[in-house]
Amino acid sequence: MAPQSIPLFPLGAGLFPDGLLALRIFEVRYLDMVKRALKEKSGFGVVLLSEGSEVRAPDKTERFHAVGTMAEIVDADALQPALLLLRCRGGERFRIEASHQGKYGLWMGEITPVAVDPAVAIPSDLQPAANRLGQLIAAFQKKGATEEQIPIYRPYRLDECGWVANRWAEMLPFSMTQRQELLEEMDPEQRLRNVVSSMGDLFEG
Repeated sequence: MAPQSIPLFPLGAGLFPDGLLALRIFEVRYLDMVKRALKEKSGFGVVLLSEGSEVRAPDKTERFHAVGTMAEIVDADALQPALLLLRCRGGERFRIEASHQGKYGLWMGEITPVAVDPAVAIPSDLQPAANRLGQLIAAFQKKGATEEQIPIYRPYRLDECGWVANRWAEMLPFSMTQRQELLEEMDPEQRLRNVVSSMGDLFEG
């Protein structure tokens, strides 16, 4: 399969498949990118920064990891002509084969898709992680939270290792390096095991 070209958005926090990402867009390069994505009903790639900052600085170089996640725009709200609020959903992962900066400093990447997680059932020893996530969702619902107020998109696939691992990877205080390692772990059961081994106390009792 030939690589495809997509715009890239390097961020200080990564995005996982089916995850929720809220963004404030104000830089010219990203305003232009978002307007094009909305017009063409396309997405963009979110990649985790390894060097530099989210806001472009003339004396800083942006470097980012090679594996990222596609972002689909779910909602866009223009607060001002040069300020957009976005609510995005994570799509498939991808690997960057090559990248370059184009108009206004927007990064473009030649990417190939990463295989979607297979639906791996949760082993009994990892079930507490799924149970705790289910309890968290139920707590939001008990408080009367709307779907827009719950920071987890439906459907709730609490019986799948990859989905449960991804949700905890987004919400728990992992370092950027740990998050990237979890994103790049291709075995969904192993990804969940890595989450539990790093944050095991949370799932005990």
